Formats: sequence, structure tokens, C-alpha cells
Amino acid sequence: MDIPFPFRNDALKGKVALVTGGASGIGLGIARRLAAAGANLALASRRAELCEEKAAELSSEFGIEAIGLPLNVRDSEAVAGTMEAVVTKMGSMDILVNNAAGNFYYASNQLSDNQWKSVMEIDLYGTFFCSRAAFQYMKDRGGLIVSISMTLHHQGWVGMAPACAAKAGIDALTMTLAQEWGHHGIRVNAIAPGPIITEGVQKAFSMGGDFEDFKDTIPLGRAGEPEEIGDLAVYMACAPWMTGSIVTLDGGERLSARRGGVAPTAIEPLTEMLMAAREKGA
Repeated sequence: MDIPFPFRNDALKGKVALVTGGASGIGLGIARRLAAAGANLALASRRAELCEEKAAELSSEFGIEAIGLPLNVRDSEAVAGTMEAVVTKMGSMDILVNNAAGNFYYASNQLSDNQWKSVMEIDLYGTFFCSRAAFQYMKDRGGLIVSISMTLHHQGWVGMAPACAAKAGIDALTMTLAQEWGHHGIRVNAIAPGPIITEGVQKAFSMGGDFEDFKDTIPLGRAGEPEEIGDLAVYMACAPWMTGSIVTLDGGERLSARRGGVAPTAIEPLTEMLMAAREKGA
């Protein structure tokens, strides 16, 4: 779906934005819109080659400077090193988008310690590590931090306990950092997307039925596009009195009494099936 860009192409000219998990899905959609607004980009994830590839494409398409860097957000020292590299190569750090995330679908009573820890470290620890590292470069000149939350933890989501807990933590972290860092001119906001049909979200719906079976329950009748999340990120970058806000962008999906997902009685059998398939594959 082609979503018209609603901002000037120089709205963020001269700004430098780092997008974690920026080579695909929502992260790439955000990166595209930041680039369309004139921002220079650093895309970072564990898929360094893909980040470099997408950075080159965005640089060519929008005439901005863009680089791709390796990053494991679970490693605080690696995060600090990546931030330093961005500032060294790009000259500043004006916008941080905490988009990197991990998730899988499992019955809570069968989660291993490592499964729980993995999602929490990527989603919540990674958001904190990146925000804390960015603070060092924003504290004297201001900046914007945007973290990607979600809507599912507001009512809970069967089979996604770690992600729901981590995203609830991101909401609380967003409001706390907004209060602590506001006097430095650092604004901290979050975006809570509804269904954006990336590979991971499609998997979530496919476990409880195809998304096509649920889209009519969304008031606007469709999934969102990654670029629409990017438009909200650009707006946040252009809204100097906006901080501590967690903005839902979901086409009204949160209002539906019949949201897509896995029935509570189905998650344990689905987990058993996943475990069996994994053992068979091994």
C-alpha cells in the first residue's frame, strides 16, 4: 500500500538518526520515513550485511548519508561502541529509535529460563542500554528517543508472556526517562503499533487463524504499514513539546472485542507441536 509522505523532505535535514533493527520490518519503514524527511541514518542490527545493503539503498534513493553497523543490543559494551562509532562517523546523535526486538510463541508454564531471558534482554534491556548510551551524546544538546512498544500487553496475549512483560517495561521506562532527562532537552516517547504484517506478526496471527479472518474487526479494516509508524516517528521528531507519550497507532484494533490470537486452551497443544517439530528437525 502506497502511503503518501506528509512532511517536508527537509524537515529533519542535518539530523542523525540511529535505528536499531533498522534493516527490515517496522525498523526499515521508520528508517525510510526519516530518510524521506532528510535525516542521515545509521542502521544497526546483528544482520550487519543487510544493514549495509539497506543503508546504501536509502542513501541512493533519498540523497542522504547512511551507514550500516553490527549491533547486539543485549551487550551493553557493544551498544556503547556502536554509539561511539555513529557519532564518530556521522558527527552527532540526534534521534535514537529503539526498534530491535525478539519474540516467540510458547506456553508460559513451559518457558525455559533462557527463553524468558532472551526476550527480556533484547526488548527491555536493549532499549535501556541503547537509551543510556545515547544520553551521553544528547545530554548537552538535546535529542529524541523513540522506543517501539506494542498494544498486546494492555490486555495480555496468549503465548507471549516475555514480550508482553518487556513491552510493559518499555512503557514504564519511557515515562521515567522522560521525567529524568527532560531538563537536558532529551525527549523520550514510545509508539505502540497495532497489526503491522511483518513476518513475526503474521506468525502470531497464523497460530490463531489467518489475519484475513480478523482484519474486519479492525475499525479501519486493514493492517498498518511500516511507513505509517515511521510517519509518527517523524512527527515526534518535529514536536518539541512532546515527551513521555506512548502513542497507539493501530487503526482502532485495540477497541475490538475480538482480537486475533491463540485461544487460551490451545497454547499448550501448540507448544507441544512446536517442541515436537523442533526435536524432529534436530
